[in-house]
Amino acid sequence: MGKAKAKAKQAKGQMKETAGKAMGDRDMQAEGRGEHIAGQAQEAMHRTADRIKKPTGR
Repeated sequence: MGKAKAKAKQAKGQMKETAGKAMGDRDMQAEGRGEHIAGQAQEAMHRTADRIKKPTGR
């Protein structure tokens, strides 16, 4: 569930960034970029947590 929310946040941020760029709204563009990056960070955190939880087989 966490990975899906992170992907959704990335997509929302990307759309907002693109819309801001198209409209010439730098504030919206920056806000969208921030959301996109936050989503990427969340996804990376979930991937790391999954790797930690996975048994190594040693």
